[in-house]
Amino acid sequence: MYRQTQRITLTAALVLAPLAAACGTEQAGSTSADAQKPLTGVHWTVDSVTVDGKKHDAPTDAHVTIDDSGRAQGNYGCNHFSAKAAFDGDRVRIGDATVTEMACEDAPMTFEETLARTLADGSLRTQVTDGRLTLTTDTGDTVRLSEEKAAPLKGTKWTVTSLGQGEVAQSLPKEAEGRAYLTFDEKAGRVDGRLACNKFNADATVRDGRITLGTAATTRMMCDASLMDTEMRMLRLFDSTVSYRLDHRTLTLTSENGESVTATAEQ
Repeated sequence: MYRQTQRITLTAALVLAPLAAACGTEQAGSTSADAQKPLTGVHWTVDSVTVDGKKHDAPTDAHVTIDDSGRAQGNYGCNHFSAKAAFDGDRVRIGDATVTEMACEDAPMTFEETLARTLADGSLRTQVTDGRLTLTTDTGDTVRLSEEKAAPLKGTKWTVTSLGQGEVAQSLPKEAEGRAYLTFDEKAGRVDGRLACNKFNADATVRDGRITLGTAATTRMMCDASLMDTEMRMLRLFDSTVSYRLDHRTLTLTSENGESVTATAEQ
């Protein structure tokens, strides 16, 4: 997973030149004259971009969605974007894009630039087969995407990816990556998991977009300082009511004092 330090509430901070992209569909060997139906309402996770024969694997967060009203949005790999999508037969044109200005490390930024250039490289041929979408430029470059189902709040293992305070979120220390997680149990009315170092469980009541968390009962292990720091920050969410936001496969918990935990659904 790429590590990043980012500002959360940056909206329309940078206007890109309009992207010119076109896509249609091809299923079972035939081409549809209506690209909108198989493409809209689907969360398309970007798997890779191939340019000049070189394949670039996508960061975890790279995705694209298009709704029926003609709005496209997603993530290039580091920054979020929003744009207009106009359908014409088996093609779609995406333009008037706005993006956030998040500061990420080199790898996701390089991929982001590659993806943005490819989507803007004229008319894209499309093929949709068995939940997979391929966009191909006239020069043979491709963007490969897969349909990804939304994850439910309860019963999903949510792996913590970043901690935030106010408008700033920071990815976990390298030593803590992939260690901290939460799982909400609807029948038991509780949440279980690990706080980077120690395992925990606590009462959890979900109602009206908020979760009331009880006192966390934890094991008593001692770990490296970076893990214990992550653990202490996560513990601040307990004995309180937090708001939650579920965006497809990303969960964000935010306390009343502005501290937040962001997690992604385990594949």
